[in-house]
Formats: sequence, structure tokens, C-alpha cells
Amino acid sequence: MEASTDQFIRYLATERGLSVAYQSSVRQTLDALAGWLKSRKTSLRDLGTEELAEFLSTRKRAGLNAASLRITTVHLKIFFRWSVMKGMLAMDPAEPLLAPRPDMTLPETLHAGELVKLLESIDPAQPLGRRDRAILELFYASGLRLTELCQARLETLDTEDGFLRITGKGGKTRIVRVGHKALEAIADYLKNERPSLVRKKTSSHIFISVRGGALSPDRVRQIVKERAKLAGIDQNVYPHLLRHSFATHLLEGGADLRVIQELLGHADIATTQIYTHVDRQRLKAVHRKFHPRG
Repeated sequence: MEASTDQFIRYLATERGLSVAYQSSVRQTLDALAGWLKSRKTSLRDLGTEELAEFLSTRKRAGLNAASLRITTVHLKIFFRWSVMKGMLAMDPAEPLLAPRPDMTLPETLHAGELVKLLESIDPAQPLGRRDRAILELFYASGLRLTELCQARLETLDTEDGFLRITGKGGKTRIVRVGHKALEAIADYLKNERPSLVRKKTSSHIFISVRGGALSPDRVRQIVKERAKLAGIDQNVYPHLLRHSFATHLLEGGADLRVIQELLGHADIATTQIYTHVDRQRLKAVHRKFHPRG
């Protein structure tokens, strides 16, 4: 199982070009399966659909929610499909498995007023204030994923027309709009702060650390949380919350769902449609509050 897992992860990296994060997620699933097989003293070749269903049930009892079980099922399907393709197995035991439907949970968002409070609380005159303000402005202005912001480079930023070219999930490239407030913050950071952070081996990443290296996702998460705490915001604030807020506020402002899909880089419009539920909740709340018979 270990050798098959290593070979499959190499396949995902070299032939499919999938991200390190996705490879890590698949490895966790397969390692869990390997541990389960070992506990039952069963080999990979002896696995059938019923055994895989039992494994998923075990994962569910261990606390995995519907969304995580769905991802786990997808991992198993692509692994066993590959195993059959490579001649390691005669039949695909995962093919009949049905992935559970994820629970419909509404994404958290920050109110526009709270976002203004957060952004304007950062003093550019303080150390790293310009960098951190630019990071938060760009998150909210463009709805970037955390990894997309960390990987953004100077050569992909068009400050004149206000666009950023990024590579998202699955290695897909898209162009995102950068609002004028974010452009102003980025320009201020690039001119007045980033040069002092540059070292001999500094890359062209837009956002860099005090040592001149590219910021890691964990460090950016920490920056967002620290700035929210300093702004006096009680809500749990994290990078993806800013992405949700970006999409929700666009929809509330009348933006077309297809446009939001393009800006977010969603491959399927169904993923974007979750924001319509947020908007419906807002409409219901407004109706209840202001209509005489609400």
C-alpha cells in the first residue's frame, strides 16, 4: 500500500500537475486506508466495494462530516481508477461508491462596515503596516484564495489597468480585477516598504517577510487574525472569510452570478450558487424587519 501510495502521489504531481496541498490531502486519505487495512489484516487486492463502504463508515464514526467524506470518496475513486489503469488491480472496487452530498452550510461573511473598520485600522506608518494593509485590501478587492495571494508575483500585476494574473486550482490561470483602493495600498507598499525588505535572494513575490522570503500561508493567516484582533473585531477572521465577503457583497450589489464565478475561479457554477443562499437570507431578514406583515 505504501509503495502504491507513493507512486500515485508522483502521478498526481507530475502527470496531473495537482498542488502540493491536494497531494497531501490524498495521502492522508490513503494513509488512513492503509492503517485500516492493517488493523483488519487485509491487503489492497482483497478490498471490495463493501469493505470500502465500511471504511467510509468508520471515518464517519470518527467524526468526518459530509463534505470531508465526499472528498475522501473522490480520493478513493481516483486512486482505484488509476490502480486498475496501471494493472495493479483487476477491478475497481470504488466505482459503485456514491459520494455523500455535502451539508448546505452558508459561508460566514464580514459586514461591509466591519471590513472598513478592519482595513482602516491599519496604520501605514507602523512597521509592516503598508504590507499588511495591502494584503487585506487585495484579499477583499479580488476574492483571492490564500495560496493565490501568497504566490502572486510582481510580473503578473498590471498596476495601470488594475489586473492580476494568477494561477489557481488545477493550474488554471485567470485574470482578476484589483480595485482602486487595493491598487493604492499595493503601490504604497511597493514604493515605500517592500524595497527595505528585499534581500539578495528575494524572489519576485509581491508580499515578502522581514527576511525577504515569500510569505507562507500560515504567516498570512496569522497576519489576518492579528490585524482583526487589533481592530477590535470579535468575529473569527481568516483569509477565506474575506473571499466569502467579496463574493457576497458583489452579489448584494447586483453582480451577475456568472461574473462572480469567473472572478472566484470556480469551475462549476454550482459552487458559486451557495452565495445566492446568503443573499436570500439577507432578503428574508430585510423583509421581516421592514414589511408590515413580514
